Amino acid sequence: MKTPASRFKTTIYEQLARISKALAHPCRLELLDLLSQGPRTVEGLARQTGQSLANTSHHLQILRRARLAEAEKVGLYVTYRLADTKVSTFFLDLRRLAESRLAEVEQVTRQYLEARGALESVSSDELLRRVRRGDVTILDVRPREEYRAGHIPGALSVPLSEVKKRLAELPKDREVVAYCRGPYCVMAIEAVELLRKRGFRAHRMEQGVADWRARGWRVETSDEPRADVQR
Repeated sequence: MKTPASRFKTTIYEQLARISKALAHPCRLELLDLLSQGPRTVEGLARQTGQSLANTSHHLQILRRARLAEAEKVGLYVTYRLADTKVSTFFLDLRRLAESRLAEVEQVTRQYLEARGALESVSSDELLRRVRRGDVTILDVRPREEYRAGHIPGALSVPLSEVKKRLAELPKDREVVAYCRGPYCVMAIEAVELLRKRGFRAHRMEQGVADWRARGWRVETSDEPRADVQR
């Protein structure tokens, strides 16, 4: 027979298990990663994850029931956002724990990056030093809505789909650093590949805005993406 103390502990652990159960699916982890970039509609999240609208909505509802995400309906569209900044922090901590404890994470990442010739990257510390000196052009290659929700100060919004047609705007005498959502986002890798083929000195920054914010560094928001390029 359980004592009041054991029932108390069981109840608490059951509540904690609600969080772990909600996170026990790769699609829901990817959704949290995307929502760490800023609020998104269900339709937008479905496109980004490659899931059906119904499947995406199902996973989002699970995150909502666990109070990890919130939803708001405006007109015909439902927009989701993280319920608290602590959710983003928790996701980053989970990612770091997996990186430190699971050798498979590094193996899979290294194999992919080696195949793309993209092992070299620039750390946030190094990027911050170069930005303060005005040595680099920083490209945010995420979709515009993510840039508007939050971006690294001084970064230019050049979505991956627009990099090729906007090459003429970028000065070739300055180093270019591209970033996207974090170490497992491939948009910056593809942008750097394209830039290097066109003669630019380009590098990828592994960390994204969520990592930047977690370190206590300032993040800018914007109603309209910056279109100017400092030459």
